[in-house]
Amino acid sequence: MLTRILFIVFTLLPAFLYSQRTPAEQEVLERYAEVIEADLESDSINGTISIAVMRGDVIIWAHAFGPLDPKSQLTASSESIYRTGSISKTITAYLMLKLIDEGHFKLDDKVETYFPDIRELEGYGESRQITFRQLASHTSGLIREPKLKDAATGPIEKWEEKILESIPATSFKTNPGEKYSYSNIGYGILGLAISRAAGKPFMELIEEKVFKELNMNMSFFEIPEEWQQELATGMGGGKKHINLERPAIEHSGRGYKVPNGGIYSNPTDLCKFMISCFNKTLLTPENHSEMQSQQTPEGGNAYGLGFGLDSGEGYSTAGHGGSVSGYSAHFKFDVQTGYGVAVMRNYNQGETNLGSLCIEIISELNKAGR
Repeated sequence: MLTRILFIVFTLLPAFLYSQRTPAEQEVLERYAEVIEADLESDSINGTISIAVMRGDVIIWAHAFGPLDPKSQLTASSESIYRTGSISKTITAYLMLKLIDEGHFKLDDKVETYFPDIRELEGYGESRQITFRQLASHTSGLIREPKLKDAATGPIEKWEEKILESIPATSFKTNPGEKYSYSNIGYGILGLAISRAAGKPFMELIEEKVFKELNMNMSFFEIPEEWQQELATGMGGGKKHINLERPAIEHSGRGYKVPNGGIYSNPTDLCKFMISCFNKTLLTPENHSEMQSQQTPEGGNAYGLGFGLDSGEGYSTAGHGGSVSGYSAHFKFDVQTGYGVAVMRNYNQGETNLGSLCIEIISELNKAGR
């Protein structure tokens, strides 16, 4: 217990000392802390929510509400670990652009040049060749999931094999480039293709070029034994029937779903990632612009490269959500003001709409900062 207390003290202090919050910012954050606490009480499942808030290049708030485990009295901290779900896609797209900056391939290159296995897609041919840009923007035309039994089950070390088995069981919903069509298998293929192009395992690339460079020290594909105590217990199902078994099983792997849903992290680390994206520190200006610019046809979903794009009165954000059994998460940052929010939860269904919460806090902080 002492080790955990010291860990929390020494990891949380810097987050609060990075930048002094203004009184107006403090008022907004205190108000939303009350909202989160009320939502948790309303949900009545003894769950936990962790949140971190950034401004520009600093983290101005990090906090957690509730216990790490519904049966435990051990309180969650802002360093507590959750599964990110599809937020992993954003980090995969970011890695892709890093590798493009290093000259391994180009954004509009055909994927088959580096990953010929893609030719085994059902319906693939001269008129249906796919680029890296199309995979990363969900405009490849591929269906959402492969028609392969147990594609999303199996140990993490076998994920590449599951991708290769899934490709012949994956067909096209539309022609490449025509429409936005969200595809989990598309991002699985993207992860393996950029790995092949760089000549290095995908998970090693993420750890080296994203986690290490951004000091995301609590982000993993497999949580080390010494940090297992920080993992929030996932609670699947709903209020009437909490399922602890399935989230626990999925910690050993989800088949092909590594590049599109395999990362563990916490809100503080996700804020570090967003800070880099906002401040454009690790990619060329051209690729930072590509990442946060709409790649999808007009009139449909606005999606960049790994980022969903949203705008309204008082905000213009880039972000992504994620949901897997027992965990849900969302992060967004305002591309103009630099306010950003990352929020993670150890259950799926609850009073708090995580995406809406991010937008609300950003909008209120934008008003407070004027």
